[in-house]
Amino acid sequence: MKNFSYLSFLFLLVSAIAFASTEEISTAEKNVLIDLYNTTNGEEWDTSWNLDEPVAVWKGVTVKNNHVVELNLFHNNLNGYLPESIGDLENLEVLNLAFNTITGVLPKNVVKLKSLRILKLEMNRIKGAIPLGIGNLQNLEEFSMFNNFLNGPIPETFGNISTLRVLNLSSNNLKGLIPGSIGNLEKLETLGLFENALEGEIPKEIGNLKDLKELVLANNQLVGEVPAELDQLASLKVLQIQNNRIRSFKALQKMKTRSLLVFDTDETKYNLKYDDSAIRNSRMADTKFEDVDDNE
Repeated sequence: MKNFSYLSFLFLLVSAIAFASTEEISTAEKNVLIDLYNTTNGEEWDTSWNLDEPVAVWKGVTVKNNHVVELNLFHNNLNGYLPESIGDLENLEVLNLAFNTITGVLPKNVVKLKSLRILKLEMNRIKGAIPLGIGNLQNLEEFSMFNNFLNGPIPETFGNISTLRVLNLSSNNLKGLIPGSIGNLEKLETLGLFENALEGEIPKEIGNLKDLKELVLANNQLVGEVPAELDQLASLKVLQIQNNRIRSFKALQKMKTRSLLVFDTDETKYNLKYDDSAIRNSRMADTKFEDVDDNE
């Protein structure tokens, strides 16, 4: 009886694995993946796809209920551009194509990915503006595109994404003001805008972000005063606002700076202290790519 039970369990396990490995998706979704393969030189990827095999066994593709729900091709030598058809993967929850050499622009149709929770495209060579419709992604928890060549303003519509926890746009070419709508993101834990060309004052609305742990605004062209509302950031552990044009840091006197692990400003008047027992004056690294060919 024991042998029978074991064989039955083994049969069910093998059957489940076989079913999972042969689970297929629609022709439309498969065509999107083939578009991505073709536009990013799939034959040259570190680990390529065998287009004759079931999609469910392709590297980095997760299929659930006959739909693609995750694309994770992190550090896989993708070289080319993202197709507009990527927006047709309407059940996609995770898109992680970080640490490749993807060029071109962020497809406008990415705003159609209403199920998307994670978008990670950092350390690529993507240019152009962030689509204004990015606020349509109402399930988004992480938007990370640091170290690219994005330009234009930060869309106000980011403030519509109440689920957002991480917004990292550091080391790009973004210009204009930091939108006050970011203050609507009550779940935000990380705001990284280091090394852009952002102007104007630090929005006082940032003081609404009670869960914010990291605020990195260094190496921009910010002016004015540090808003007194930053004193409300009870969860803050990292504050970096150095290398801007801020004229007054007086508001920092009211902050509990001794609870900060990283604290970098250009302030010299008030002799403010922070907890450097774990990290001593750690500054953001200048890791911005050099754009060797503007005609890419």
